[in-house]
Amino acid sequence: MAEGGVTRDVPFRVGCGYDLHRLEPGRPLVVAGIRLAHDRGCAAHSDGDVVLHALTDALLGAVGSADIGELFPDDDPRWASADSAVFVGAALERVREAGFEPVNADLTVLLERPKLAPHKGAIRARLAGLLEAPDGRVNLKTKTHEGVDAVGEGRAIACHAVVLVGRGGSGDRA
Repeated sequence: MAEGGVTRDVPFRVGCGYDLHRLEPGRPLVVAGIRLAHDRGCAAHSDGDVVLHALTDALLGAVGSADIGELFPDDDPRWASADSAVFVGAALERVREAGFEPVNADLTVLLERPKLAPHKGAIRARLAGLLEAPDGRVNLKTKTHEGVDAVGEGRAIACHAVVLVGRGGSGDRA
């Protein structure tokens, strides 16, 4: 039995993740490891990459592991300005230690501006690379909040992520 009571006898597991960060002037905006030109970026201890944070929690959740805040606390100086790809890598390692591989991922990024449509291909490719999965196994949707709430007013960015993992070999890496 793996951490969190996850047994290896189930062929598939699903995990979901969510993250939201306030946007502030003078900070870099990093989305899935890609720095985008914008006058605001995420207020965060690490690089504030909501996409990679949500993906990390989805991977960890799929195998019943501790969440991103427990593993990489924001009061630990080791994670100050950290590249969030490190968090995804650690989560992927836990998935594999539990006997699973990523099968597919589906993410929705909520951001009023800048528009992410021109960057979707690069974001999807980056996520597939981090998951060591074919590009077709990663789906990305981008939404605005139509001027409603902190996201809609351009004061925040959020991301929802869902990941399916399968027992070793089910993910058929690249």
